[in-house]
Amino acid sequence: MSKVRLGIVGLGNIGKFHTGYLLEGKISRCELAAVSDAYAPSLEAFKAKGIPTFEKCEDMIRSGKIDAIVVATPHFLHTTLGIDALQNGLHTMIEKPISAQKADAERLFAVAKEHPKQVFAGMFQMRVEPRYIKLRKLIAEELGQLVRVNWIITDWFRTEAYYASGGWRATWKGEGGGVLLNQCLHQLDMLQWLCGLPSKVRGFCQLGQFHDIEVEDSVTCYLEWANGATGVFISSTGEAPGTNRFELVGTRGKVVLENNKLTFTRNDADMIEFSKTSKSGFAKPDVWNVEIPFDTVANAHAVLMQNFVDAILDGTPLLATGYDGMGSVELANVLLYSSLISQTVDLPMDSKAWETKLNELIANSKHQKKVVQTQVEDFTKSFRK
Repeated sequence: MSKVRLGIVGLGNIGKFHTGYLLEGKISRCELAAVSDAYAPSLEAFKAKGIPTFEKCEDMIRSGKIDAIVVATPHFLHTTLGIDALQNGLHTMIEKPISAQKADAERLFAVAKEHPKQVFAGMFQMRVEPRYIKLRKLIAEELGQLVRVNWIITDWFRTEAYYASGGWRATWKGEGGGVLLNQCLHQLDMLQWLCGLPSKVRGFCQLGQFHDIEVEDSVTCYLEWANGATGVFISSTGEAPGTNRFELVGTRGKVVLENNKLTFTRNDADMIEFSKTSKSGFAKPDVWNVEIPFDTVANAHAVLMQNFVDAILDGTPLLATGYDGMGSVELANVLLYSSLISQTVDLPMDSKAWETKLNELIANSKHQKKVVQTQVEDFTKSFRK
């Protein structure tokens, strides 16, 4: 194989974004060979370009026209379409979240492990952004032992029109969650990529606080790590203008990422050792104030896509495997589950417990929005028996 024939299923916002740079030739040794969407009008522009189109993704998967697929559909289809693609010999990249719930991710991973020759990737593009790469280096080499983590990310403001734009949006049945599973997945991925998964959490999530929806649109969550470090994660789609401030404290200082600036206030001495040895009750370590410069990536999604192609053709190691998607899904699930049962929950979480709870929420849904992507129904019946 000298070129990867790529198919994309799901032509919503992110699916169309991927097709854009692929059609512009931004990815070497790769061509957009087919697209699929259950909403027929979305296919017209691609038909006009001579690109094969499919209303049913299972037909595209079995068409022989593609070598690899990007799954960019509503959340519950990620698992079922990913399994179908892998079982039919396709290299597979899944958009976030890797699955709507941990139990589904476990099912997907089991199939991926049965097909080790196929590349199984996740679209977690924040892992290639220099600000987070430098932050990870600071944590590993300069910050000392992690003490406290605070991430306030409330600049996800969404209107009622946004939630009305798709019948699957903001429903238990169509999406499986709200701001945690949809908007915050990449931040939750970063949180566990940088700090590791916490050992226990307590979520406080408000359902439909700012919108006529049944899922969470405002959250305040407490996290605790095995070493005693604590954290708070706050997010909302109803707050304007909103804030995005990521602050991490270690025994050797504090690092803050806010307003496109990464600043490090470095203690001249480890604060614990200083406390033990100082003769003054009010003394503090001297500090250095440093602004850490970083570049930006023009298109981080394209970097991950090129890496996916290179992994298929050359065996290049993936920057983000599909398996790497578990941490963010687990955090999104467990923070919401903790809130719904009003209890602190230890990690790793019991995936069956959340699956049972989610099924109850779906069964008792009062919104009963019609899911316009009928594939959700069809594939769920086919694969989750």
